[in-house]
Amino acid sequence: MAELVYRPVVGAARTLFKALDLKIDIQGSENIPRSGGAVLVSNHIGYLDFIFTGLAALPQKRLVRFMAKESVFRHRVSGPLMRGMKHIPVDRKQGEAAYRHALEALRAGEIVGVFPEATISESFTLKSFKSGAARLAQEAGVPLIPVALWGTQRLWTKGRPRNLRRSHIPVTIRVGEPVPAPTDQYAGAITRRLRERVQELLESAQRAYPVRPLDASDTWWVPAHLGGTAPAPATARESRP
Repeated sequence: MAELVYRPVVGAARTLFKALDLKIDIQGSENIPRSGGAVLVSNHIGYLDFIFTGLAALPQKRLVRFMAKESVFRHRVSGPLMRGMKHIPVDRKQGEAAYRHALEALRAGEIVGVFPEATISESFTLKSFKSGAARLAQEAGVPLIPVALWGTQRLWTKGRPRNLRRSHIPVTIRVGEPVPAPTDQYAGAITRRLRERVQELLESAQRAYPVRPLDASDTWWVPAHLGGTAPAPATARESRP
């Protein structure tokens, strides 16, 4: 089926990133299957994470259908684009329809992208994972592909102004080996194993990240446990409305 919207949007994003001279380091894309369904599972630290997670699948010539909150689809600009790219709207009060939509896509051989933390982590550490990704993979009979992003929070994240005019920002992306989701295992156990794998990839991405804060005013994007001034996880939870 022709992708009349998705591929031009990808091209536009790549042009923007090239103009900004973003230093994008992707490793592990070969772990994404070239055909057949899979659930791509990533941490969530910025508003542009779906774009960078999708970039990780391009070397395998795959496009990712992301599950995203329904309000994005109502926006006059993003709405038509999200629908044109066949992403999946999620109404958090009635998630069954989104689950069925994602399941149909997986069974049709699509890759579905999920952020199991359900919202951006303001501490830039992993929050708890919801089990929906594991249940989708079990029911569709497809693997879970763990992904970790680092650096995307410096471009645009919750509680901070967009910084798309600042060039040369590195973004590190790590894709791990598939995590099986057998139907004879409890979805919660698979979810815990998946979260552990994403955590390992996140730590690998952080170690590989080529930039360290220049001074005390530039530590907001570094987690507290790494010496930065991002909110500690407990504080970040308290700050949410």
